[in-house]
Amino acid sequence: MKIENKSAFYNYEVLERIEAGIVLKGSEVKSIREGKISFKDSYAKIENGEIFLYNFYVAPYPSSFEKINPKRKKKLLLNKNEIRRLERKVSEKHLTLVPLSVYFNNKGLAKIELALVKGKKLFDKRREIKEKEIERQIQRRLKNMGAK
Repeated sequence: MKIENKSAFYNYEVLERIEAGIVLKGSEVKSIREGKISFKDSYAKIENGEIFLYNFYVAPYPSSFEKINPKRKKKLLLNKNEIRRLERKVSEKHLTLVPLSVYFNNKGLAKIELALVKGKKLFDKRREIKEKEIERQIQRRLKNMGAK
């Protein structure tokens, strides 16, 4: 099961994708498996050679005894060389790290797909919506022609 951050694709232009592990506490894993997460305003930041995810909401699991802050910063697991490379790109090119999706790999480990992104301008968003609408109209007409 893969949970995607749809607003990231609308608001940003994805330049590069990176897969990272994520450090979670026990009940957070259960909540993610149930899909009870929110990407709203979440981003990753590099601090002291480590990378952390902020504003990533994981709903508290109902039968958990341990009280965990749902929006606590979560550490991401990446190779030091990858972190240094990302830090250079973020600082030099003024890019942002945004989570695109969360999923479990075939070993059952939680992974997060991060992306180096650049913000879209309003006219880019409008153009994208217009192109999608035109494509939908074409598909409808083709479908109607096939039905006749």
